[in-house]
Amino acid sequence: MDLNSLFDEIKKNAIKVNLKTYSKEDLPIGASKFGGKPDVPKDFKWFYYKGEGLDCEIKSRPLSFLAQINCEEMKEYDEDGLLPKKGILYFFYELSSLTWGCYPQDKGSAKVFYFDGDVKELNRTNFPDDMEENFKLPEIQLDFSKKYDLPDYEEFTELYHYDNWDYYDEIRVLKGYEQEELDGKLLGYADLVQAGMLRECEKGANGIHYSGLEQIPDKKLKQLEKNCSQWQLLFQLSSIMTKTFELMFDDCGVIYFYIRKEDLKKRNFDNCWLILQCC
Repeated sequence: MDLNSLFDEIKKNAIKVNLKTYSKEDLPIGASKFGGKPDVPKDFKWFYYKGEGLDCEIKSRPLSFLAQINCEEMKEYDEDGLLPKKGILYFFYELSSLTWGCYPQDKGSAKVFYFDGDVKELNRTNFPDDMEENFKLPEIQLDFSKKYDLPDYEEFTELYHYDNWDYYDEIRVLKGYEQEELDGKLLGYADLVQAGMLRECEKGANGIHYSGLEQIPDKKLKQLEKNCSQWQLLFQLSSIMTKTFELMFDDCGVIYFYIRKEDLKKRNFDNCWLILQCC
């Protein structure tokens, strides 16, 4: 396998999402930001998820608001035109349940919402009355920059069934694709903490337990394997540790929102799948 040529073919444009400083004043309505109160249309209904929380109690809880991305602010970095050119993308996750995305019942614990109207139609909404204070995140301004990505070795083997890590890593470094520590990222390939996640997305979205492959007929299993390549990283967010604030996804983990490529083309963000990985 000629990795030099293949890397040139499969490299992807990604958008680095950088957390800046805490906002001394509220950011303008519709600005890209982490945390704070979301700017949403009047008919927006807050997302809830029923699961087992940190208190070991199973109940319905409001999802925490993680971030909103103003598509116009980062469109210059989206060289492939995969994301909407206008509107707002919102990311939510239930921080008490901290689901891993390994189980079918994790569906609904994370949500992506897209508003494609005029920013003037948005209102800064209050948190639900039943949201715990710990899960109301501070407002931090975001900015963006461009990078290029290759898949981590584990994801590369999922896609191409390749098994020579030493040579893969050697060529990857020579071509300038060393992994960076990022606050967050849109598009590109996931910066893995553990194994590749394409199979997990396809299984979870199809209601299959992560350990249930042995119960799947061979024909369906082959179709699941084929469908893995349909998934695309939409957004990843690392654990955040500052002098005044800490958000940990388990043990210094990272969360990843994945979307099917066809859904991304259609601007359908209803079926995204979240996976959490940690050390």
